[in-house]
Amino acid sequence: QVQLVESGGGLVQAGGSLRLSCVASGRIFSSYAMGWFRQAPGKEREFVAAISASGSSTVYADSVKGRFTISRDNAKNTVYLQMNSLKLEDTAVYYCAANVRSPSASRRSAAYDYWGQGTQVTVSS
Repeated sequence: QVQLVESGGGLVQAGGSLRLSCVASGRIFSSYAMGWFRQAPGKEREFVAAISASGSSTVYADSVKGRFTISRDNAKNTVYLQMNSLKLEDTAVYYCAANVRSPSASRRSAAYDYWGQGTQVTVSS
């Protein structure tokens, strides 16, 4: 069992930045991959970014590449999502997720076993 708690969401103007955090507990954090997903109102949940267990490999959705950075601190059991140059279309509830079956980063939501409760990110004009 893994518990995930996100924080760091909020209201920001377009062009601004936010950093999301997700603290995990319940298993050896350094053994599994982590991901961030988001869901906007009326839309399907979509992949944002993922990071391998060691942190050496990352993958990003094309829509956020070059603006968002995923990282992790295995000593703190925490994964981060640094979001820069935010756009109106980045408004969504952001979820972190744990893939305890694999150390490899994955874009597929089906690969993730545990999910956080979500944190709202709202980008205003």
